[in-house]
Amino acid sequence: MPTVTSRDGTTIAYEQSGAGPALILVDGAMCYRAFGPMRGLAALLAPHFTVFAYDRRGRGESGDTAPYAVEREVEDIEALIDAAGGTACIFGMSSGAVLAFDAARLLPDKITKLAGYEAPLIAGDNAPPRPEDYVEQQTKLLSEGRRGDMVELFMKLVGTPAGAIAGMRQSPVWPQFEAIAPTLIYDGTIMGDNSVPTAQLAAIRVPALVMAGGASPEWMRTTAYAIADAIPGAEYRVLAGQTHEVAADVLAPTLAAFFAG
Repeated sequence: MPTVTSRDGTTIAYEQSGAGPALILVDGAMCYRAFGPMRGLAALLAPHFTVFAYDRRGRGESGDTAPYAVEREVEDIEALIDAAGGTACIFGMSSGAVLAFDAARLLPDKITKLAGYEAPLIAGDNAPPRPEDYVEQQTKLLSEGRRGDMVELFMKLVGTPAGAIAGMRQSPVWPQFEAIAPTLIYDGTIMGDNSVPTAQLAAIRVPALVMAGGASPEWMRTTAYAIADAIPGAEYRVLAGQTHEVAADVLAPTLAAFFAG
């Protein structure tokens, strides 16, 4: 498995496929190359781009280095872009979209286009409430060795029914969730106070596409619109019939048209 070394010495594992302009794919919470949507999406985009799907730090085959900071994850992306030749487009999913927004702001000379799908920030009054001490709760659970409870807290936050969580705890995939549970603190840190960071978004100077699903809760579209409105010149688009679990065969042609345009 090819790797790059980030600025703080962390090894970041990735898969490279296809040919054409470089495109970095950024996963959301609880996902990595072997578990999540990016591998399938990469296969559909590979005919048009050189696609880099990677394990964010603390996940899969990538390493990790304390202390955590969002800037370290941006440096991971920068190391991938440097391996790709110095410039790249970037796409982020869910909390990975928030990270992609940060990267586009902090790496203006290296990221050429930006796209994000359903960053779960809050704009307006119709979003579900979120505990202000979520990161603190997760940090305490980690210190007590309660990784399973970390995963459960996250699943409750995103609306997974209690019965479904109980069933998942008995499934073969649960140990994979527990293995990357510490990274839930990272995603919580990336989300900040959960509000749309309009000042930071206004500093982005690359072409941007912000998307939400037509079948997702209304607050997701409200948030996506607010994000697009904050990024100068950004395009806002609703993918008809899609939810947060967006279909790769719907998302891929939308991304391909935007990044190639």
